[in-house]
Amino acid sequence: MQFTHEHLEIQKTLKRFIDAEINPHVDEWEAAEIFPAHEVFKKLGNLGLLGLTKPEAFGGAGLDYSYAMAMAEALGHIECGGVPMAIGVQTDMCTPALARFGSDELRREFLVPAIAGDMVGCIGVSEPAAGSDVAGIKSVARKDGDDYVITGQKMWITNSLQADWMCMLVNTGDGPIHKNKSLVMVPMRDGPNGKLTKGIEVAQKIRKIGMNSSDTGLIYFDEVRVPQRYRIGAEGQGFIYQMQQFQEERLWAAASCLQSLTNCIQWTIEWAQERKLFGATLADQQWVQFKLAELKTEVESLRALTYRAGELYVQGQDVLELASMAKLKAGRLNRIVPDTCLQFWGGMGFTWENKVSRMYRDGRLGSIGGGADEVMLGILARIMGVAKRPAAA
Repeated sequence: MQFTHEHLEIQKTLKRFIDAEINPHVDEWEAAEIFPAHEVFKKLGNLGLLGLTKPEAFGGAGLDYSYAMAMAEALGHIECGGVPMAIGVQTDMCTPALARFGSDELRREFLVPAIAGDMVGCIGVSEPAAGSDVAGIKSVARKDGDDYVITGQKMWITNSLQADWMCMLVNTGDGPIHKNKSLVMVPMRDGPNGKLTKGIEVAQKIRKIGMNSSDTGLIYFDEVRVPQRYRIGAEGQGFIYQMQQFQEERLWAAASCLQSLTNCIQWTIEWAQERKLFGATLADQQWVQFKLAELKTEVESLRALTYRAGELYVQGQDVLELASMAKLKAGRLNRIVPDTCLQFWGGMGFTWENKVSRMYRDGRLGSIGGGADEVMLGILARIMGVAKRPAAA
């Protein structure tokens, strides 16, 4: 995958925005454990960055997915993990199925303001007893006239404390677990920053060990009434739509860590060249030189894998295997690179404000969210024919 002039210009525009509008506030948002999503998203929407791959008829740019990956990579310039993740939820996790399968009416009501930055969205899949096991969700939408009445709960939901709507995976039938689910657009509030919809309760703001600037909630739904026309696509196809959406999410996850991992290594090189010990600098130690060279090699290997998967995806190929590999490798490197670099920072690396220590905390989520490492390994084992596919339920 080769970035063109247009790709690079998008990255330059985003980096200028990050330097001016995000990084100066990151420490403040991290301490507050939330960032002003509506304000930031509106500015990104004004720059045309929230709908790069979405249809032009609904305010998007109509570009191929390589542009989303270029944007994801540029988000790595943000000096924390929480804000990029929140932006990625808006652009590549809660809107792809809506853009691809939603009715024109539904897209006008929810996708257009999401692309403009006038509404904040979230994706409601995980539940207290169903994280990586998507088929195990228990939330139910029963029919009542022309409406769905939704009862259940969603947990670990990024952006949910500020979200105006949720793209929610719910059980809409009693059939096999892979064919009884639908994606439904659920209004969370009566307007931007408005009052919560009747029956919706923000039960808990979840405090995390990292990704602090990103708000994460446990949300209860008690007899929440939603028109059936808010369903995305065909009833019973929600699981399939979500699995298709996961391919893009995993490509985004891999691309989004390339720049931040590169930055982590560069910060450590600069520190090692200044840090004096035993009559020399830390960078004079061969062990340090070799480890940093090894880490850079690993990151560039991930870049090559991610770019290859992205190129094939743009060509219309199924990249489940390569996207799963990239997601797995990205999660591992998000742990290995900051951990190794933090060791070279010594006591400074163990301080809260240090940028490498923040990456150490934030990066741990990469092997859990969006499908845990073990789920990626299970997918790969089945594709390789090592493991048997589970019997259809």
